[in-house]
Amino acid sequence: MVDKILSIILVVAIVGAIGTLGYVIAAPKLGERFTEFYILGPEGKAEGYTKELVVGEEGKLVVGIVNREQETVSYRVEITIDGARHGEIGPVVLHHEDRWEREVSFIPTQLGDNQKVELLLYKQGQSEAYQSLHLWVKVRSKIEK
Repeated sequence: MVDKILSIILVVAIVGAIGTLGYVIAAPKLGERFTEFYILGPEGKAEGYTKELVVGEEGKLVVGIVNREQETVSYRVEITIDGARHGEIGPVVLHHEDRWEREVSFIPTQLGDNQKVELLLYKQGQSEAYQSLHLWVKVRSKIEK
């Protein structure tokens, strides 16, 4: 009688283990979902960012996006200087693991030290920025030295 009960328990444990193994194989765990968003200097390195410009002079950056969201996503990037909109890029549609890098430019229109050039990343129709990056730029007049 005890042998029969132990045999039944062993069979149930084996069937349970096979079921669990089948579930793990059939439904693998998804990795973390996120988007890489970065800026590089004009040379394509994490240095050499524009720090000083003349009013009306074009500043350049390389903007990069890598989709790690486990699905296709449409992005757009808004460029602002001290909160004023100065341009938009997109839509940029990326499949999972796709990378997008482009040189973008901005042109400050007002004088001032420590102007905040901000890049705001938006995902598929969201009204709130998903991520943001910024740098500080001094903007001087043409006659300053």
